[in-house]
Amino acid sequence: MLTKIHARNPSEKELRRTVETLERDGVIIYPTDSVYAFGCSIRSAKGAEQLQRLRGKRDSEPAIVFADLAQVAEYCRVDNAAFRILRRNLPGPFTFILPASSRIPARVIGKRKTIGARIPAHPVARAIVEMLGAPMITASVYDDETTEYTTDPELIHERYGRTVELVIDGGIGETAPTTVVDLSQGEPTILREGKGTLD
Repeated sequence: MLTKIHARNPSEKELRRTVETLERDGVIIYPTDSVYAFGCSIRSAKGAEQLQRLRGKRDSEPAIVFADLAQVAEYCRVDNAAFRILRRNLPGPFTFILPASSRIPARVIGKRKTIGARIPAHPVARAIVEMLGAPMITASVYDDETTEYTTDPELIHERYGRTVELVIDGGIGETAPTTVVDLSQGEPTILREGKGTLD
């Protein structure tokens, strides 16, 4: 299913439909402040398995979308220095690598000890997580051949409409990925230059 949700004034009805999809173990595709992304509730084992199949064998930490910094602190171990960096740069197009707390389910993190934390500067993405009342596991919609299938929601739906429960049309998406910053070892280390510029 393809549904349109406007960033300026997100429809509560469509947000509720999205959240109900996530609560029923569904996987969605939604707009962010970088590229479009897959998402499922962190509470959903079935959704996590489906997202992993869609994500493929990417050798990177699982990324989690949070509603705010308080929620990040529930699921990650954040010292004062890291918190100051997060507060200056989020919401924004960043993925911060942080030590995971015991609240991250083992099926999500596997043998890893870190996760990628996201708070997108996109009202639809944050509204979904806020209404869901739980973080979302997420992964970028990726295509190494053409950007149209990662930025145009109608083409994204054409490609993935049979493998996800819902695609949200939030307009034409970005092509630049997030900037990835490792905060798990003390000093911040930029692992990937992307859309965000670290303050």
